[in-house]
Amino acid sequence: MRRAIALAAEKSGQGQGGPFGAVVVLDGRIVGEGWNQVTSSNDPTAHAEVVAIRDACRNLGNFSLEGAEIYTSCEPCPMCLSAIYWARIGHIHYANRREDAAAIGFDDAYLYREVVKPIEERDIPMTRLLAEEAKAGFEAWFRDPAKVPY
Repeated sequence: MRRAIALAAEKSGQGQGGPFGAVVVLDGRIVGEGWNQVTSSNDPTAHAEVVAIRDACRNLGNFSLEGAEIYTSCEPCPMCLSAIYWARIGHIHYANRREDAAAIGFDDAYLYREVVKPIEERDIPMTRLLAEEAKAGFEAWFRDPAKVPY
């Protein structure tokens, strides 16, 4: 956790992004590190946890981080929480709470409210198009004996 906190302070102090850091640990060693790079990379998905997951997967040569733990300087936002689940990380350790982040201008409450709404009630309109055409690609993948399920 100290490494995640140090990354948050160091990298935000260098103007690389917001004050967030994360490390992925597997078998007692750090296999991936990340810090918020939203503003320095012009990438709204470059949150510390996502960057750490990408780094760990690259270092391990695997899309699954099953058996790993993540240490993050703040409770993960909904996007990062989803990424942690998709990566199959087994435990989340965090320092600051989402309320602490909100107090300094990083408020995720709106996102938490939006994701549980029915599609038709969300603030960003969603329109389904070409469903049958898209389904053909799904079916082809499902039948492919060489697919890698995840």
